[in-house]
Amino acid sequence: MNSTRARICRFLCLILVLGVCTQGSGQQDTANAPLRLLDHLAGKWAMTGTLGGKPTTHDVEAEWILNREYLHLHEVSRKKKANGAPVYEAIVFIGWDPKAQQFACLWLDSTEAWDFTAHGIMRGKPIGTSIPLVFTVSPSEAFHTTFIYQENNKTWRLLIEDVTNGKSNRFADVRLTPLL
Repeated sequence: MNSTRARICRFLCLILVLGVCTQGSGQQDTANAPLRLLDHLAGKWAMTGTLGGKPTTHDVEAEWILNREYLHLHEVSRKKKANGAPVYEAIVFIGWDPKAQQFACLWLDSTEAWDFTAHGIMRGKPIGTSIPLVFTVSPSEAFHTTFIYQENNKTWRLLIEDVTNGKSNRFADVRLTPLL
């Protein structure tokens, strides 16, 4: 009788331990989901589509930096200026803020310099396999930049909308395809 009780007790303890481990693992999986989504963006990409209504091709390289706190993207236009410099170049940092449960993004590019104020940081909460980011230019204007991971073909779609006075105007619709 005592050996039966001991077995039942050990069995119940095992179930309890497994339940706690499984519950903790599930919480960690949920907490890491945004970083796993960004993992799909790490790598070398060809970016093709339209920017400002014109066809474009850029090269994009993305890698984790600073102890995997930020994904660093370097985007370079294949089209060159007369002096050989790329027509467009950007350095982008995307990070996850676990307290706010949202992404933050700093986008620096060759179009014009700015003063590094906080209003220049894009922010957004993930929705499924999308990373929607908003950059507020003024109370009446914002840029909506959305990265959409397409699992079926392992590509990304990037949409940029200029929203002014509630009216949306598509600025960019490009696809990132992995380079081999």
